[in-house]
Amino acid sequence: MRKILLILFLAFLSVNSVFAEELAFVYINGSNNNDIKMKAWYEKGINKIHPVLKKKFMNNSYIKKNYRGGKLVVQDKPVIFFWGYKSKNDLDFVKDRLELSKPISSIGARTVRSLFTQYIHDAVWVQKTHNMLPILDELNEVVKKETNDGDNIIMYGYSAGSFVTYQYLLNKLRYFKTVDIATGLHADEDTIELINSFNLNDTCLSALRASRAAILTDTGKLIINPSDDILKVSLSDLNDITEKVCAPVDKIRGIVNYASPLVLFYSDMSDSDYEFHYYNKLLVKYVMENGIFMLTVNFREDPLGFPTSNNLTAEEISKVLELEINNPTGVIYDNSGIYSRRMFPFAHTSYWSSKNAFSNGVVNSFVNGYKFQYDKKYQKRVLKRHSKKSEL
Repeated sequence: MRKILLILFLAFLSVNSVFAEELAFVYINGSNNNDIKMKAWYEKGINKIHPVLKKKFMNNSYIKKNYRGGKLVVQDKPVIFFWGYKSKNDLDFVKDRLELSKPISSIGARTVRSLFTQYIHDAVWVQKTHNMLPILDELNEVVKKETNDGDNIIMYGYSAGSFVTYQYLLNKLRYFKTVDIATGLHADEDTIELINSFNLNDTCLSALRASRAAILTDTGKLIINPSDDILKVSLSDLNDITEKVCAPVDKIRGIVNYASPLVLFYSDMSDSDYEFHYYNKLLVKYVMENGIFMLTVNFREDPLGFPTSNNLTAEEISKVLELEINNPTGVIYDNSGIYSRRMFPFAHTSYWSSKNAFSNGVVNSFVNGYKFQYDKKYQKRVLKRHSKKSEL
């Protein structure tokens, strides 16, 4: 009898393990985290907030019932990806220049310069393509290690770390199909025929660049390599390079950007004349069709927490993109109105000390985002409330 019970118990465990989704929360630092003291501050904050966030995420009844239809397990330990030291040399250079201004500047002017340098420098630094791309490659290695261990990924981008999460999706997700390579890179008819002659898998921007199938010009335009000989070799290698440099398939479950000034630094993505606007549209379509969520969670008192957009239904998103979204399962949702109960000068750095408010905000954003998108009764109530506000 004991033997039978043991077999049944082991069978029960194996069945549950099939349906359990292991999730790794990957946390990415923001600006002003480029020395030992600030790194320790950031890591201490993440270790404070992770257990609370994990508990609230796993215990929420809506998430347990609706999130990908199975049992959900979040890793006990946070995965911290830290890029802050990379900007330190450049920041030290700027600080040295500030010293030169002491004899010739007023105290007020020096103070303002110092504050701008301390809090804005890293955000400007990481936004630059030549600084960002190596960071994305390192982050992808962390993602691949976690997913090789069987985990799926949710990324949390704090402040300028939201630039990294966004650029990771833009560069590493495999939203480029063969037809997109041809049309998105303005290929002529002969080149389109050449591209179609290869059995290409879905790929990402990083792979197109790494393979030299596409070249990024000085003006920020991505074009097909004009050399036919190089292009043929590039296309023949593209599938292998895709596996090396793109994100693992169906492993990135979502991102949560918080304390995020993303809109301030990437407003050019809304410009239809900007080349990457088109790739951003393909990314949004991919996110909506592949069950990925993109949440923005900001404290209302945070002066650097910028709302990303109005919350739109899948139909509205499709109209804005001018692209058809087929069988949407993803969510893009902004919640920038969370009370931290902190004074505005301190709100941007209070997400750890207000860990319960922040964790509740993340979970509520997840739940309300999915309900807004896929619960028609809830969606109708929200839209009705929005229309009333617009009439005032």
